[in-house]
Amino acid sequence: MINKLKLIIWIIIPFLLLILPSTFFDNGQSICPSKLLLDKDCPGCGITRSIQHAVHFEWKIAWEYNKLIIVVLPFLVYFWIKTFLELFSKIKKSH
Repeated sequence: MINKLKLIIWIIIPFLLLILPSTFFDNGQSICPSKLLLDKDCPGCGITRSIQHAVHFEWKIAWEYNKLIIVVLPFLVYFWIKTFLELFSKIKKSH
């Protein structure tokens, strides 16, 4: 039962990002410790905004927010698929 709930939540995540507007994370206070304490961008600054724009196929804007999108997004897709298949496999084995 818990694995089914995890799988449902895991499936909802990308759809939630698609439903939210691409600019959803563009405004607001940064939570990056480097930005808050030192007022300096770290290599990860802007990656959330970058991913949100990439999910909406706004590649140029995604690239402008953080160039590591070319590494992070494929990794996230791989991780999402791997976890999905593992959860699905656990559910299938339990039946």
